Amino acid sequence: MRLLTLGGTEFVGRAVVEDALERGWEVTVFHRGRHQAPPGAAVLLGERGTDGGLAALEHGEWDAVVDTWSGAPAVVRETARLLAGRAATYAYVSSRSVYTYPAAPGLDEAGPVVDASPGDGPDVDYARAKRGGELAAVESFGDRALLVRAGLILGPYENIGRLPWWLTRVACGGPVLAPGPRDLPLQYVDARDLAAWVLDAAAARLGGAYNLVSPPGHTTMGELLDACQAVTGSTAELRWTDPETVLAAGIEPWTELPVWLPPGELYDTLHTADVSRALATGLRCRPVGETVADTWNWLRSLGGVAPHRPDRPSVGLAPDKEAKALAG
Repeated sequence: MRLLTLGGTEFVGRAVVEDALERGWEVTVFHRGRHQAPPGAAVLLGERGTDGGLAALEHGEWDAVVDTWSGAPAVVRETARLLAGRAATYAYVSSRSVYTYPAAPGLDEAGPVVDASPGDGPDVDYARAKRGGELAAVESFGDRALLVRAGLILGPYENIGRLPWWLTRVACGGPVLAPGPRDLPLQYVDARDLAAWVLDAAAARLGGAYNLVSPPGHTTMGELLDACQAVTGSTAELRWTDPETVLAAGIEPWTELPVWLPPGELYDTLHTADVSRALATGLRCRPVGETVADTWNWLRSLGGVAPHRPDRPSVGLAPDKEAKALAG
């Protein structure tokens, strides 16, 4: 298989490239040159969204393209149009954010989506950008477009900071504000499991939309934080706190307490997706303990400081705010 990744040096893109190389595929990484591509991949340099930025892609043929772009749909449209006659499958890593809010519990791929256009520029919000990107891929590739609607993504190389923050916080020890309920089910996907499914799906020439996240309840908030404590060897005291108390303290779910959402509309939207279609086509999700342990080992290999995407806000609860909430 000949694979072209648009991106491929960070997080999800890197997981895709590393998996493809392990399979013995011929991999080409098109990127801006700001980070090193995994050893063994061919490199093409260019910057999407700029005049002449796709020149390096004007020649070549591939069996599959994987695109992780999160910006203007018009950029996806330009790239897909350029590659339509020279690639068999175009896998666009989208998001479950494309569904209109609030998404009903158990929503599958037939659920209503936000209005968007493949010609949208950079001034649209994330949900519309991802939906526009989907439309751009379909416009040029039709049923050869694979729309990967990912949910929460965790694992090594994470450059958003969610799991790295929890690992760092738990490793620091002391009393830790643990947002409850402890048995709150979580739905996420390890970037490596996402990558494996995408490559299998591309090789099988699958098309259409797929919710790509673990089954609901694959783990719980308690299991996630217990795993953080186990792999770090920390003596931290997890103080489980009910959602009402957390919210009353003015603490923001998801951003100040990454991963966590209190029960309600937003929780239902992000943690209760129907993923039966992905499971039926081979999605396998590793245990949470493996994701946490591998992320901790990767984080330690970097000296404990994870990379951070400049276009995303920092996450995590300030120590003084946590202390105040714990003091009650």
